Amino acid sequence: MKKKINEMTLRLPAISINESVARSVISAFVAGLDPTVEELGDLRCAVSEAVTNCIVHAYRGYPADEPGEIYISVRLYDSREVTVEITDRGCGIEDTDLARKPCFTTGESGERCGMGFLVMESFTDYLSVRSKRGEGTTVLMRKNLKP
Repeated sequence: MKKKINEMTLRLPAISINESVARSVISAFVAGLDPTVEELGDLRCAVSEAVTNCIVHAYRGYPADEPGEIYISVRLYDSREVTVEITDRGCGIEDTDLARKPCFTTGESGERCGMGFLVMESFTDYLSVRSKRGEGTTVLMRKNLKP
């Protein structure tokens, strides 16, 4: 049975500069497990995509001077598993199955490529998306690091 060895939570305003903040903080936190460069890069890409989705989609229509918030929880386990949970309290996703299909986007035509969930999934070992319209979205990612 896996045992949690460390945990961190982070709350950030949903503004573009915080995408790199989240990526850097999580990288530093996970570095304690001594991941490979590739594993760390995978996590950085997945986190970057999830946080960017919150910034771009979750709070669209909110006043620029009142950004929503992004909540991040990271857990490290003795089995070398890393879980990253990223939550917003924004508009939510009406149909998560549809949103996970390649090229689906809520943005203007040509504005976004609609590959966010596919990118997150390709860099992690597990991806779960829970959302409720008008209440927000939670993305849970797991990455198993090599022994």
